[in-house]
Amino acid sequence: MTRQAHAYWLRSPGRGEIRAVAVPDPGPGEVEVRTLYSGVSRGTETLVYRGGVPVDQYATMRAPFQEGDFPAPVKYGYLNVGVVERGPAELLGRTVFCLYPHQTAYVVPAAAVTPVPDGVPPARAVLAGTVETAVNALWDAAPMIGDRIAVVGAGMVGCSVAALLARFPGVRLQLVDADPARAEVAAALGVEFAAPERATGGCDLVLHASATSAGLQRSLELLAPEGTVVDLSWYGDRPVNLSLGGAFHSGRLTIRSSQVGTVSPARSSRTYADRLALALDLLREPAFDALITGRSRFDELPDVFDRLAAGSLPALCHLVTYAGE
Repeated sequence: MTRQAHAYWLRSPGRGEIRAVAVPDPGPGEVEVRTLYSGVSRGTETLVYRGGVPVDQYATMRAPFQEGDFPAPVKYGYLNVGVVERGPAELLGRTVFCLYPHQTAYVVPAAAVTPVPDGVPPARAVLAGTVETAVNALWDAAPMIGDRIAVVGAGMVGCSVAALLARFPGVRLQLVDADPARAEVAAALGVEFAAPERATGGCDLVLHASATSAGLQRSLELLAPEGTVVDLSWYGDRPVNLSLGGAFHSGRLTIRSSQVGTVSPARSSRTYADRLALALDLLREPAFDALITGRSRFDELPDVFDRLAAGSLPALCHLVTYAGE
């Protein structure tokens, strides 16, 4: 037996729609989840929206429960919080996080959902996938006590990284962004803010998350000799241009990539489930609420994506609410 739900689909690049979808009864070892909230990860999801995933990255960029293929039609997304309505007794009635697209209800294996800890509001829990990215980035970057650190790019990922680094003892930390409005978010996170031209140099470590050539170039310029840039940006099909003269060779600078699709080799004994559970536990911190900068109803998503892609709806994480919320 199946019942009907509704999901957001990208029909073609730049055009989204709400579609009716069939939801089967859960089988053994499965759960049925009614969605409370989902989140739009603006950088990645607007890149998908405009059809900017390179052909050679189609497989790498697949979301865990994606349907369809890039560039479109495709059902894409990975920040979903809901309530288990049918399934194993130990999960029944629990609020859970799942790497599922924007859909009113769905059935997945029970192992694909992670209970939201007490003390973490369901709306804040949509950030778990992004905080998980930040956790992995810091496992890759391995900051040390007393480091001089900059985070360049105050989007969802950059702000999540800065929020975690704010807890490190003895670090000198700046959140750097070209948008002065991000200063308010930095203040809520308890982090110093700077425009790119005013950022303090001499950094041991820079984490770059602006997804721009200018941001990556400035990240290199902020390094002390022997310093490292860990690049978290996903550029899609956009070219990246850098000037590697000057101090790049004489200062023995390093650029490293970090990507959440693989658990950091520095923590090879940890699993994806460990990492996600840690991210959810870290979301007990109320400061993360500053990353949720707007909300809309599920049925408004086609218009929301139009506005996010056009830049007329500024957002870090845009919260999507479902019936009854």
